[in-house]
Parts: sequence; C-alpha cells; structure tokens
Amino acid sequence: MAEQHGKALVPQIRFAGFTDPWEQRKLGELFEESDERASDREILSVSVANGIYPASESDRETNPGASLANYKIVHFGDVVYNSMRMWQGAVDASRYDGIVSPAYVVARPNSEVYARFFARLLRQPMLLKQYQQVSQGNSKDTQVLKFDDFASIGISMPASENEQRQIGGFFDRLDSLITLHQRKYDKLCVLKKSMLDKMFPKGGSLYPEIRFAGFTDPWEQRKLGEVAHFINGRAYSQNELLSSGKYPVLRVGNFYTNDSWYYSNLELEDKNYAYEGDLLYTWSATFGPHIWHGNKVIYHYHIWKVQLEAALEKLFAFQLLERDKERILSDKNGSTMVHITKTGIENTSVLMPCSVEEQRRIGAFFDRLDSLITLHQRKLELLRNIKKSMLDKMFV
Repeated sequence: MAEQHGKALVPQIRFAGFTDPWEQRKLGELFEESDERASDREILSVSVANGIYPASESDRETNPGASLANYKIVHFGDVVYNSMRMWQGAVDASRYDGIVSPAYVVARPNSEVYARFFARLLRQPMLLKQYQQVSQGNSKDTQVLKFDDFASIGISMPASENEQRQIGGFFDRLDSLITLHQRKYDKLCVLKKSMLDKMFPKGGSLYPEIRFAGFTDPWEQRKLGEVAHFINGRAYSQNELLSSGKYPVLRVGNFYTNDSWYYSNLELEDKNYAYEGDLLYTWSATFGPHIWHGNKVIYHYHIWKVQLEAALEKLFAFQLLERDKERILSDKNGSTMVHITKTGIENTSVLMPCSVEEQRRIGAFFDRLDSLITLHQRKLELLRNIKKSMLDKMFV
C-alpha cells in the first residue's frame, strides 16, 4: 500500500534517510531487449516458484537432443521473463551468467536500475494484472508478453539506486532465511522418514535395524484392540451446536483447516471429553492420530479417544498409528473406503516392543524430532508472512 502526498507516492515503510517521493517511469526507459545468442554456456530456467536457476538443478531433463544454437545470452543482472507465463510471475533478475530458451525475453537494465530491486517489483500483483492486460493472445494459455508491450508498462520506483539496493538486499536476506529454514525442514522430514523405517521392523522381521542400547528382545505382534480402546465421539444434531457455550466441540476440521468452533452446554460422561495430553484419532475423510493440546473439549463423532492399556506407551502409540496409517487404510477389500470402522482398527495387527521402556525411548525420540520439524515449519510460515507484508508495505 502507498500513501498519497499531493501527487507523489511513497511506500508505507522506508529505510532511514530516504524521503524523496518515488518517480513514475516506463519500463522501456529502464530496459532494452537483448538478443545476443550463444550455445556454449550454462542453461538457465525461469519459473514462477524459483525465479532464475541453473537448469542442471532441476529434476526435469533439460532439452534432450534440442539444438542450443538460438539460445539467448544472459548476463548477471539481466531481467529474464517467460513470455507466456509473465502474468503468473515467471520473471527474475539473474544472478547467473548463462543462456535461456528463445521463448524467454532478456531485458538488459541501464545504469539507473538495481536488478535485485526489480526482481521483486516486477512480481508485484498490480503489475501481474497489467502484463495480462497487454499480453497478446485469446486465452491465458496462449497469451504472450512481447518486449514492446512490457516496455509500455508504467511503474513507480525510487530515483535513488541506493534505496533500490537496500530494498533488494533486504528481500535477498529474507529469501536466504526462508531457504535455510526450508532446507532444515526438508532434511528433518527426510530424517524422520528414514528413522521410522529403521527403528520399526520391516519385511517380516521382529527386529528393527536401529535400536537404543540395552534392548535386544524381539518385538511382538498384537492386535490394537488388545492394547488400546477407541472410544466413539458423540454425534450432534445441528440445534445442539451453539455459537457459544460451556464446552468447545472439537471436530475433525479443527485439526486441519477450520478455525471456527461450535460449543455445547451438555453435561456428558467423562469418556466423552478430551483433556490435555489425550491421544485422539480422526477417522473420517482425514485420518490420523493427534495428541490434544488444549482445554477440556467434547470430541465430535468421527473422532475417537484412544484409551491405552499399560502395555502401550502414548508417544510410541502416536508414532505407531501415524506410521501404520497408510497400511491400516489400505485394507479396503477392494472397495473405496470413506472411513475406517472401530472394529477394523481394533482388529489391526501391529508390531511393538514388549518393553514399555523401549517404547518410551522411541516415542520420546520422535516427539523431539516432531518438535524440531514443527519449529522450522512455524519459522517458515512466520518468515513468509513477514515477506508478504513487507512486499505490500515497501513498494508503491
């Protein structure tokens, strides 16, 4: 958002020392189309999600058997965009020297331009709409933004290259932090998957590949119903669900995407309430275990409270149910399963250590790993929200 001062536009947030209004310019005053050709340099790609990156870093095969004779040269700092996907934001200022497909447009900046500032400016929602308006073609799939049409678009920018540099550098640092936490998050998810594979028996074995020291006994096969009881939630009629009341009613959606709550004033048996630390299992539409963290709630039909026997430790049970979720749900007898029955899950056979202490060690290990994964996930969400907010407030 921008503030109006007379006829001058200034961003809502600025770095200290910059007070001059931003100026209106045409992109054609700042960039010229480059048509240099080469075939002996690194191939670059441009995507909406990742900007410009070496094609060798992509999982997709790069131009198998294609001629590179007409590829366009890209220098560090050039703005490159996908002429058919510009309206989606397939544009970036290159941090690489290389070549790109002839389908891309290479726009070379003049001395007034700090490219990393324009890497963000050219992705602003208001400009994406303008690209779509001036692109040539009858539908989104055939629209092409030619350089002459790109050049006709008006933008607002700081006259000071130093202000451009500070804004561009700020967002580069923010993107580096986002990438760092994304990599940590991805690595932790891979680590968890690997450790679940190694710390639970597989292939008919009763012994996991990795164990904590001191545990050597084979795991035992038990039916879930022998060590856990799945207690049905209560089905409510619509007139029993209130907009306010004594007890929140926990529904499946509240675990995933739905932040709205219903309430009830009904006094029920203790088994119908979920308390801090209870193990719950959602069994309709979206499946899986959850440990409830919150105040006393009534849990709705389509949620089970899992009451454990002394032979099954809670944190281990959570990982066991999460790990075996796909296997439990795959037992469909050829039909399309829209839910799993209480009898079905209690008759499911699982492998577990006889030693509750071994279960406790395994459960605690994965609980710490889950906490780390959640930590980086939250940091990622926070940084992305900060970036979104600052893109809105630091541009006109």
